[in-house]
Amino acid sequence: MTSTDAPPHPQIRYEVTGATAVITLDRPDRLNAFTPTMADELVAALDTVDADDDVRAVVLTGAGRGFCAGADLDRGTETFAGEPAGGPGAHGTVDGVARDLGGVVALRIAASHKPVISAINGPAVGVGATMTLPSDVRIAADTARFGFVFARRGLVPEAASTWFLPRIVGISRAMEWVATGRVFGAEEALAGGLVSRVVPPAELLPTALTLAGEIAEHTSAASVALSRRLLWAMLGAADPWEAHRLETLAIDELGRGGDVAEGVSAFLEKRPARFPDRIADRMHLVPQWPSVETEDAR
Repeated sequence: MTSTDAPPHPQIRYEVTGATAVITLDRPDRLNAFTPTMADELVAALDTVDADDDVRAVVLTGAGRGFCAGADLDRGTETFAGEPAGGPGAHGTVDGVARDLGGVVALRIAASHKPVISAINGPAVGVGATMTLPSDVRIAADTARFGFVFARRGLVPEAASTWFLPRIVGISRAMEWVATGRVFGAEEALAGGLVSRVVPPAELLPTALTLAGEIAEHTSAASVALSRRLLWAMLGAADPWEAHRLETLAIDELGRGGDVAEGVSAFLEKRPARFPDRIADRMHLVPQWPSVETEDAR
């Protein structure tokens, strides 16, 4: 069953198939080049996902032959000289400067309560590559190409990628890709750990949807949401004790709750589990991550 109950968006498509929301970047004539409008729509779509208890996972992909070719350069040399749409600081400011919109999207993906799977169907360059880094899983078609091309445009990486990329692929590989700014293929991305698997184009979306379906069918939504937040947040923990502290507190409360009772009963009775807990009722067990501290929020 496919649903399109979410409000229409001119630059993305939002569809729900089963328990999976598929968000498609939808500017195929421009290789899905990133715009302020697209940033706003992605944030709104992820808000819709988190508000829908029936959605258990997200697949992010691109329409046509590209995933995202980077920032739309329609403004020419003024492209990166401020935020042209929505007014200055529409998403808050940092030291008086409107926040980087790639970072707005990346941090919203990072804060998702549902697992996010990026199905990278073609070129993913600039923000097209960095926006996928907070995804929990990245799967690439064998035709996909990647490029952290910022140094070739006189920029530094954006979308909080200087935090995400070294943690995903290691500092040496991250520096090689960023310092050269070269575009590389899916096999190099796989060897470097940027993606977890490479498949033929025709198998890309089915592979991502199968993975999302496995999550939805077999797991507790609250457990997955809390585990996701813990795994990402603990990448920055000072030592394992912080993980031990948070896990202990979460296990103590969850162990007396409905999902654990149902999970154990279902296992013993050899039947599928029907987990009753809502994500919203359990997220207090783990501190918010990531924190978004802007001047407007202080």
